[in-house]
This record gives sequence, structure tokens and C-alpha cells, in this order.
Amino acid sequence: MIDLNDIVVFARVVEAGSFTAAARLLAMPKTTVSRRVAALEREVGVRLLQRTTRSLKLTDAGRLYYEQSSQGLRTIEEANLRLAEARAEPSGTIRISAPVGFGGHFLIRAVVDFLAIYPKTNVELRLTDDRLNLVEDGIDLAFRTGILQDSTLIARKLGSTHRLLCASPDYLARHGMPESPAELAHHQCVIAGPSASGAHWVLEGPSGQETVIVAGRFAANEMQAVVAAALAGFGIAQLPQAIAEGLINDGRLQRVLRTYTTPAGGLHVLYPSSRHLSPLVKAFIELASERIPNGINTA
Repeated sequence: MIDLNDIVVFARVVEAGSFTAAARLLAMPKTTVSRRVAALEREVGVRLLQRTTRSLKLTDAGRLYYEQSSQGLRTIEEANLRLAEARAEPSGTIRISAPVGFGGHFLIRAVVDFLAIYPKTNVELRLTDDRLNLVEDGIDLAFRTGILQDSTLIARKLGSTHRLLCASPDYLARHGMPESPAELAHHQCVIAGPSASGAHWVLEGPSGQETVIVAGRFAANEMQAVVAAALAGFGIAQLPQAIAEGLINDGRLQRVLRTYTTPAGGLHVLYPSSRHLSPLVKAFIELASERIPNGINTA
């Protein structure tokens, strides 16, 4: 039976160009290297190397054997690397980018748990609604919502969600409950975005999608601010389902236009490459996928 170690030694001799150089790389006597190559040649039944006092040359059979066996060795080395990474305790600094509303309301829970579970880690969380270049900005992974743009990044979908229309009982007592999307134009709306005027809301209901123009006295690109304004009675807001349902159950908000939601949005985590993904990044992705609840979205 062929000893795998003999194949490793043979490959190192070919790559190093001599028995002496291979012996140094392998930290073993030159005589041992020569003996192992000879043993391999006996097992395969052909000469793999032509030896002279001054040179070492592959035979045709040796060249073919090296090309085939080296591929297998690289596969084994890759498997060993993956196993070592899987067993390694995550450590070091991970740099994360996320939208402001999502990061401040949802992702921070995963960050806190991650730091507690893995004491050798540090997290640098960059909250921005700008789409950063992960490579240029040194970001290990980014959370994105909505439709993804084409890119070379690896994307993993964590979930999808709707937003619900909600308002405070006080606001509805003063202004009444709208009966159709068209009536939203006559209401104060809390805008999740940079401007309080000219906003377009796309709603899905019994008749399909409808687009309405809404306006109001308050706009914010941060979800916690939008929630606070809705609770304070400044108008009707679109809130992530996970947030809205809790506030509705508590009686602090009421559902508006119950048969309507926003179109489903997606939440993805992106990273530059799946190859050699560090245990640190893998661990955070797995924890985030467990901690982030269903029914989320951002401004």
C-alpha cells in the first residue's frame, strides 16, 4: 500500500528541485528523503525521477504522477486548513457596516452577545446608509436591505419582511382612520427618509400594488426616531413588522389599513469572498442569523 507521506516527500523534492533542498524543507535527513522516494517508485512500479550527480529530472511518468498527486495533496491541505479554522476560537477585530436604523435597533443585540460569547474579539460597527466599498474601506462584512446591486461580493440572505402602517391612538382620535391608500394624502405621515415632502409609499393590498404620495411634519433616516415620532402622535408611519407588532400588542400603536403592507424586502449579509473566510467572520454571521428576528427591515 502506498504511504501518503511518501507522496508528500516526492512532491516536495519536485518543488524544491533537489533532495537536499527538500530535506531542509521537510526537516528530515537527505537519506530519509531518498529512501521514501525510492519506496514510492517501488509501489507504483515505475521510475519517477532521473537522478545524476548534478541534476534531478522528472520522467514522463513522474511528471504525470506529480501533476495528479499534487492536486490531491492541495485538496487535503485545504481540508486541514478548513478543519483548523473551524476548531479555532474566534479572536481579533471584525469591522461591520450596516444601515443606521437596522444597526441601531437590531444588529446591536447580536454585537453585544458576540462580544460576551467570544471574549477575545473586538467589534467596530460603522452605521451608515451609504453603500461602502468593503475592500477599500476595510469592511469584513456588511448588512444590506432591499434589492442588491450586482457585485462580486458573496451575499447570504438572512430573511425578508414587510412594513406595517401604524399610528398612535391619539393621532387617530384627532384625525380619523383612513379607509384607503388614497386618503393617506390628507394625513400627516412620518417619513422614513431624508425629506418630509414628496415621499412615495408603495403598498400591496387586495388590488395589487398602489403608489401614493405622502407628506408630513417629520422625517428621519433612523428607525428609532421614526418610531418615537409615531408614538408621540405626529402621524402615520411605516414600521418594520417586528417593531410594529410589539407596539400594537401593547396598545401603544394601532394598525392602519390592515389589508395593506409594503412589498417584501430582503436582508442580506455581504462579504468579499467565501474562500478562506475567517472563523471570526463565520462566527458573527452564524450568531447574527440566529439573533436577528424575523420580520425586520430598516428605513
